[in-house]
Amino acid sequence: MDKLFKRIATELGIKIDQVSNTIKLLDEGATVPFIARYRKEVTENLDETQISKISEMVIYLRNLETRKEEVIRLIEEQDKLTEELKKQILSAEKLQAVEDKKKRKTKADIAKEQGLEPLSLEIYKMSTLKELEEKAKEFMNEEVATIEAAIEGAKLIVAQNLSETPEYRERLREEMQKKGIVTSKKSKKAEELDGKLIYKDYYEYTEPVSKVLSHRVLALNRGEKEGVLSVGLIFQERDREFIEIYLLKDFQNKGLNNLHREIIKDSLDRLILPSIEREVRNILTEKAEDEAIVVFKENLKNLLMQPPLDKKNILALDPGYRTGCKVAIIDKDGFFKENTVFYLVKAMHNERQLKEAENKIINFIDKYSIDIIVIGNGTASRETESFVAEVLKKVKKDVKYLIGNEAGASIYSASKIAVEEFPDLDVTVRGAISIGKRIQDPLAELVKIDPKSIGVGMYQRSEERR
Repeated sequence: MDKLFKRIATELGIKIDQVSNTIKLLDEGATVPFIARYRKEVTENLDETQISKISEMVIYLRNLETRKEEVIRLIEEQDKLTEELKKQILSAEKLQAVEDKKKRKTKADIAKEQGLEPLSLEIYKMSTLKELEEKAKEFMNEEVATIEAAIEGAKLIVAQNLSETPEYRERLREEMQKKGIVTSKKSKKAEELDGKLIYKDYYEYTEPVSKVLSHRVLALNRGEKEGVLSVGLIFQERDREFIEIYLLKDFQNKGLNNLHREIIKDSLDRLILPSIEREVRNILTEKAEDEAIVVFKENLKNLLMQPPLDKKNILALDPGYRTGCKVAIIDKDGFFKENTVFYLVKAMHNERQLKEAENKIINFIDKYSIDIIVIGNGTASRETESFVAEVLKKVKKDVKYLIGNEAGASIYSASKIAVEEFPDLDVTVRGAISIGKRIQDPLAELVKIDPKSIGVGMYQRSEERR
C-alpha cells in the first residue's frame, strides 16, 4: 500500500499523506466533488483535478495488482510458471505488459498435446470401463504415467469439446432464457458497504429470467459491481436433469453411462454454464440498457424543455448542515453577482447565526431585487425551506421560493467546464450557481452536466419508486 501511495504522490508531485488521506475518503464512498467541497482540511486543499487523478490512478494500480495475481495463478495451473516469469509479471507497471505474459492454454489442450485425443474419441464408443482402461495403456508415456492419468486427460478433452459445440451452446442459451432463474444474495461485506440498505430487496431474491424487469437487471448489476450482491443464473433441478439427458445423446454406447454423466457434469459446471450465464446476462444487460436509453431520452427531453424563468433575479441556496448553506446571487441576465454562506438550521446553529442569516436574506432581496429563491433539494433542504418561508413573511416585496433539483450540481462544480466558467470560485459556490441557473434556463445549464448525473434515468426512477 505504501508503494502505491508513493508512486501516485511522485507522479502527481504531492505529499504521500495527501494521497493516503484522499484514497481513504474514496474507499469510504466519498465522491470527488464531495471531497473537493467538504474535506479540504483532510486533503490539505487538493483541488478537484488532483483528486480525480488520484482516483483514476488508484483504480488502475489496484486493477493492475489484481490482474497480476490472476495471471500468475492461470500460468501456474498450466505448470508454465517460472521464477523469472513471475518476477517479470510482478514488476510490470502497465496492464498490457501483464496481459502479454498470459498463456491461454487449457488442461484439455495439454492433454491433446500429450496425444490423448484419439483416446477421448473412444469414450463415445466403448462399452465398459475395462475396455477403456485396456485402450488407455496404449497412450501411456513419460508425460502420461498411469492409466488413470490417460483417462482423466481424455475426459477433459471430451468435456471441452462438449462446451465448444455450437448446437449445445445455442440450445442451452435458449433454455437459460426461457427457464433460468436469476438469484441474488447479499455478500459478506453487504452490511459494511450498503449502510443505507439500497439493495435490501435483493439480499434474498429469485425471479425467472424470462420475467425480470430491466430496472432490476440494472440494480443487480450495480449491486454486484459495488460488492454488495452476489448474482447468478441457475436452472431448477428438473431442468438441469433434462439438460444432462440432452447432452448424453451423442454418446453411442450406454455402457459407460456413469462416466459420461461425470464428464457432462464437469463440462456443465466448469465450462458451459459459466459461459452461458455470462452470455445471457450480457443479453439481459443490453436489453435493459436499450430500454434505459429510451426512458432516459424521454425524461431528459421533458426536463430540458421546461420553460425558462425569463428576467428573474435569483437567490440560489445549496443547503447544508455542518458546512452551512452555500449562497449565490444570479441576476436576471444570468450573471453571477455575489456569494456567501448562511447558517440557518435551527437545530444546529445558534441564535446569532440564525439572525445573521435572516438579515442577509432580507438585505439580498433589497439589494438585488430578488424575484425567486431557489432551494436545492438535497441535505437540509426541508430545514432551509422552513427558515426561508418564515423570513419571507417579514418581507414586503412579493418574493417566491421553490425547491430545485440539485442532481448533478456537485458533479458540475468540479468539472472542467465549471473551472473554465468560474476559475476564481470555490466548488461549493459553483454548485449553488448551477442550482439557480438551471431554474433560469434549464436547457443552457443542464447540458453542462454529464447526463448520467442528472438523475432522470431508469435506475434512478426505479429507486425513487421503492
